[in-house]
Amino acid sequence: MLFNSLHFAIFLPVVFIFYWFFTNKNLKLQNALLLISSYFFYACWDWRFMFLLLFSTLLDYITGLKMQDSKTQNQKRFWFWLSIIINLGFLGVFKYYNFFAASFAQSVSHLGWEISPLMLNVVLPVGISFYTFHGLSYVIDIYKNRIKAERNFVDYAVFVSFFPLLVAGPIERATHLLPQIKKQRTFDYSKAADGLRQILWGLFKKIVIADNCAVFANQIFNNSEDMSGSTLVLGALFFTFQIYGDFSGYSDIALGTARLFGVELLRNFAFPYFSRDIAEFWRRWHISLSSWFKDYLYIPLGGSSGGNWMRIRNTFIIFVVSGFWHGANWTFIVWGFFNALFILPSIIMKTNRNHIGIVAKGRLLPSMKELVQMILTFSLTVFAWIFFRAVNIDHAIKYIGGIFKPSLFTVPKFDLMENVTSTIILIVIFILIEWQGRENQYAIEGIGKVNSKSIRWISYIIILLAIYFYGNFGENVEFIYFQF
Repeated sequence: MLFNSLHFAIFLPVVFIFYWFFTNKNLKLQNALLLISSYFFYACWDWRFMFLLLFSTLLDYITGLKMQDSKTQNQKRFWFWLSIIINLGFLGVFKYYNFFAASFAQSVSHLGWEISPLMLNVVLPVGISFYTFHGLSYVIDIYKNRIKAERNFVDYAVFVSFFPLLVAGPIERATHLLPQIKKQRTFDYSKAADGLRQILWGLFKKIVIADNCAVFANQIFNNSEDMSGSTLVLGALFFTFQIYGDFSGYSDIALGTARLFGVELLRNFAFPYFSRDIAEFWRRWHISLSSWFKDYLYIPLGGSSGGNWMRIRNTFIIFVVSGFWHGANWTFIVWGFFNALFILPSIIMKTNRNHIGIVAKGRLLPSMKELVQMILTFSLTVFAWIFFRAVNIDHAIKYIGGIFKPSLFTVPKFDLMENVTSTIILIVIFILIEWQGRENQYAIEGIGKVNSKSIRWISYIIILLAIYFYGNFGENVEFIYFQF
């Protein structure tokens, strides 16, 4: 069930009505309804994978209790590693087995050995990377004595499977979400209105920006050998806005939907394309994943405590692992490597914490220095996205090589060129709105603070009309991060 589908447009109001009108004063019924709704939501993808989700939930629930009740450290360690190994084992089989098998066969073929590894013909369960990481953080936090094990199975299951975040995050922590699940929730009109506003903006990002950009990005990337250098640059730019509109749009819809039910999820995006260096970009892009790797991988590896060498080593490890988390393809690993390489100067010079605040805060325009920094950071990001989007490494290298040709200085040209102008105008308007709203949690949050009711509703109607007239409802409607 897609957020941008008619099915979800029916599903959400039905759950909302039952949640507030029939279970409003009963926390147990509220959580039971959320759990049933979440499993129904997931079953709409493929009901068979409900059992994998249930197994993963039961595994971490039971091992969490076993760790909590262990009499010795050895017992606690046994249950901890049992959960870790099984969780990563399932993730490895479904997501990475074919990649490792094919890579091994290709490697030994260089030695003259030809093997045909057994390949698994299975569909990747949607959201497996996200709910696995929910469970991993939970058991790690119990093992490290940061939290107590949750004894109410329904409450814990809602934490893992809460439908707004189930298939593409944000990656929640038990310390943040479980207390909200266990607390009585009452309807708050202002929060619900704010949630609907964020959903509206998320739909605009997805349907108008991401899905229109996807048409052109796919056309150019899929036929890159026949394209001029300038057209390839245009294709990379379209994908850059596609993936941002797609994923941050999903996150906006998820956060807004959760707010309708009185739940606050972790913020996942903070206007990353206005970053002044790569370190700032990664504090603003997919925030829940970046912070997850920082807390559960970077810091346990020693963090920054061992000097520059350890900081550099650990940074490369988390970026390469982050790339691999995104998919079983060398392109993602290289994408992670390049991001680590780009962030390296700021680590060596210890400037990676220079840009913590909002760029040009309180000012209409950035300074010339800030503008140059943003353009440079954006350019490096666009370059890295080419590897993320490419089919394989060879495709990425040829794509980049194709850019640096004399045709780079020609007018872009491809089959759909006559349809590009309106999308470029929409992107420019989108950037301006995002810039204007960069000090808020999401771009149009400020509309809710406008005193004039007429102006607020005119703004909503304009966005709805833009979605209706300029939205792409026919192609590329699935969210990119569902494959991860």
